[in-house]
Amino acid sequence: MLNFNLNVRPKTANRLKKMLEYSRDEEAFSQSFIAYQIAEFRRAILNLRLELKAFEEKYKMSSTIFHKKFNQGQMDDSEDFILWAGMCEMLEKNEARLQGLEV
Repeated sequence: MLNFNLNVRPKTANRLKKMLEYSRDEEAFSQSFIAYQIAEFRRAILNLRLELKAFEEKYKMSSTIFHKKFNQGQMDDSEDFILWAGMCEMLEKNEARLQGLEV
């Protein structure tokens, strides 16, 4: 059994309590919430990969190689490269978060 406190506004707390009342099954509610978060991370990862692919095609370079070069200061600070690097980092974070939820 897991007991924890959430630091949320009263309106949010009341809405969560209602959701739990409607569910009557805390395990099913928790599993549903986790499944939703997993789906959201998968959706975000897919969208990021599609955006990264556009950069890869435009610059004829994989995101892995680009990100390594960018971090080593071998790429300039053009708007595209800053966006591309940011998306690479977002992808890494989302993949790590997804992996943490899928255990």
